[in-house]
Amino acid sequence: RESLRTRLADVSGTGCTGLDCVAMAESNSTRECRGLECRLPLRIRQKPKARSCLGDGCATDGAAPGQPTLIHVPDRAAQFLAEFTDASYPAAELGGAALGVQLTCDIKPENEVPSEDALILHLQLAKGQEKLVEALRAQQEVIRDLQQRLVEQQGALLSQQREILEQQQRMYEQMDVVKAQYGLLSETVKQVSFQGLQGELQSYFQSHLAGLQSQARSHLQKSYAVHKMDVDAKVMDVAEDTDHPLLGCRSACGSEEYCNFQKQPPQCETCTMCPPGFFLVSQCSPNADRICQDRDECLEIPSLCGERVKCLNTPGFRCLGVSERDISSGLCGHEYFYNQELQECQACSDCDGQAVAVPCTATSDAVCGVLLLNTLSQTWSASVALPMPRSKSGSTVFPGLQLSIRGKEGSDLLVSQEGSLSLLQHGLLLMDQNFALKHSCRNFLQLGMRLSGSEEEGLDLSGVRVEQPERKHFQGVTVSSVVEVEPNQTLSLVLKSPNQHCNQSKDLQLYELGNSAFSLVWLSHDTGAVAMTAQMSTVAHYQGNYRPAFRVTAVSDPYMVSLTHDSRGIRFTEKGVVKFVLQQALYAMGHTCVREGFSLVAYVNSNGTNREVVRSFKSGVNYRDTSITLSAATTVDLGDWLNFEIFTPSQCNIRYFGDSSGISMLSLLWIPVTVSSSLTATVSRTGLPSGAVRNKALLFHQEGPNSDHIRLAGTGEQHSRRNFVFQEAGTANVALNVKLIHSCNVVKLVLHRQSQEGHSPHTTTPLAQQVGGHVPEGSEWASIGLRASFEVQNGTAIYVTLDCVRGRINQITHKGGTNISIL
Repeated sequence: RESLRTRLADVSGTGCTGLDCVAMAESNSTRECRGLECRLPLRIRQKPKARSCLGDGCATDGAAPGQPTLIHVPDRAAQFLAEFTDASYPAAELGGAALGVQLTCDIKPENEVPSEDALILHLQLAKGQEKLVEALRAQQEVIRDLQQRLVEQQGALLSQQREILEQQQRMYEQMDVVKAQYGLLSETVKQVSFQGLQGELQSYFQSHLAGLQSQARSHLQKSYAVHKMDVDAKVMDVAEDTDHPLLGCRSACGSEEYCNFQKQPPQCETCTMCPPGFFLVSQCSPNADRICQDRDECLEIPSLCGERVKCLNTPGFRCLGVSERDISSGLCGHEYFYNQELQECQACSDCDGQAVAVPCTATSDAVCGVLLLNTLSQTWSASVALPMPRSKSGSTVFPGLQLSIRGKEGSDLLVSQEGSLSLLQHGLLLMDQNFALKHSCRNFLQLGMRLSGSEEEGLDLSGVRVEQPERKHFQGVTVSSVVEVEPNQTLSLVLKSPNQHCNQSKDLQLYELGNSAFSLVWLSHDTGAVAMTAQMSTVAHYQGNYRPAFRVTAVSDPYMVSLTHDSRGIRFTEKGVVKFVLQQALYAMGHTCVREGFSLVAYVNSNGTNREVVRSFKSGVNYRDTSITLSAATTVDLGDWLNFEIFTPSQCNIRYFGDSSGISMLSLLWIPVTVSSSLTATVSRTGLPSGAVRNKALLFHQEGPNSDHIRLAGTGEQHSRRNFVFQEAGTANVALNVKLIHSCNVVKLVLHRQSQEGHSPHTTTPLAQQVGGHVPEGSEWASIGLRASFEVQNGTAIYVTLDCVRGRINQITHKGGTNISIL
């Protein structure tokens, strides 16, 4: 019994004694458990499996009951391992072995990071971020320290420069005093005729002056050596240059000027004015320019663009992600306006004591100065010439020649610079150019207008073709355009060839058309005018009569002017006066084209009925490129629309072109009737000049009622049916077309202006002129036309004269093709 109790105690592992061990042994024999199962209640434990006896201590089948069962050490080890359920398995699962241990590994996906490693990595990243932040803060402190030192060094440099300049000034004053004393003594010596004494005094003062110069040089060298800073000042050598011993500019600079030492020799320049949106850092001094610094509005006003909108500092400021409509409604704030070209808010201009002509608004800058009486419209005119050839052999016209515009030096509207025009004001421009030349190029030439901005490439506004002539004679063409302009844009005239077989010196000869070959009229936005440009597309096939379709390229107010449903007409929302210019390029093939020519007709459709407004004629060509153009002004009502049609002879095949070079364009300007009017007239049937005509005036027949601002002189008046009389001051635009048969070597058309002031005699001046040459071979009719803009007063009259040089006028048509349109 004692031995049984000892063995049971050893097995149970508890400090039991006596019969307790026996009870526990019986309990374990009936309720055997493993590991965590021992902690579970007895009723839910799993039933033990029948275990075979291990070792020699097992009793035989024939053992007597009550015989003690022996437990060996291997059995105890197996029981010990059984407590670890993860590492022990029954003997049956181990292949029948008495005892087995199997190790297993959990296979996890490659992209799964164990939670412990992820936590360690996160902690390491957090610590790394803290270290990085600490390092950045330390670097910021170092940068601030360096910036502070730099500011201190700059201040020290400025103070040292001021000291050096003051020392130089004192040295120059001493030298001036010595020179003055030397001059006085020299004059005294000359008067008393002490030649020997004069020589000694001269040598003495020269040596004294040389000593002062050497002292000044050594003093400057010591100053630079002590400070050890490079001061960029171009100092004249006093010892070597005795003629100009002074440092700096030769003459004293003005109050608003400073001496620029960067130039050689130093020159006086005007002090820079701080532009709007900049504040003054340092004033202008005799030796340094004014320094301005841009205001950082985003830093000064944190909530400038709102809490959720980012503010970007520019010469003004820009709110990123805000629409143009919201900004133009007043988001820029007081004393700021929205610049549509740069798409940013900019500070309004400060007139600096001058009168404010136009105050600053939400979308436009202030205009300084005094406004002229006529601010709604202005005119400007100039002559046009070919540029000088770059070489003796001339230059190729193929890339394009920029024609030289020679007008007045400038005005408040524009400035003429290097043959082009630099615009200064917002507004709408109507431009006309009369051009005549003789050329022997292999193909046609193209004359056009180009508008270029400060940041964008050049935009071709319009263009006409000057076809290849069969005989060398002058050809006159007119190109016109309407465009909306802004300040800092440049307008130029270009003559180019489609190929390189055209030489400026050998193949071109320009006819001088006077001082008004180029003219323009500028309209303010306050007039309520609307500008539109549209482009025609290239027709894929040859055809006869043609109604062009349009594609709008630019329009200042799409509500007032828009295309019809078929894109072949332009519809108007309100009543007004329309000035239009249509230019169509074409290629003609057929002999009937030459004999009859082409006609371009403009219609106004009112209530479904077309009414012809005006037409133009163009002589025909065969197997050649040419173009036809038409310009006129007419009154349109609400709902009217404008359309065009080109008439060609039968059995004449035409190819119509349109591209981005402006060669097939429609330019249109709509003006309210409150500030404009128009008048159209055709040539009169009676009194047509014929024969050898020399400066004969044309008589006209007015179509439609009289205008509020202009009328044709009637019966009983002076120059009846000849003069068009203006009844109010303003600006005028005239478009004239003449269709005729002639044998003149040169036929000339001139527009005259006749004004009368009080009782003084009439003074007549030519406004514009155009010339044409021989009628093309095979053709019967020819055409000539001109367009011009000019200023008029109350009582100003205009008339047209026709001149034939070496030949005669046979016939002028009055049915169509000869007309005048006045805006």
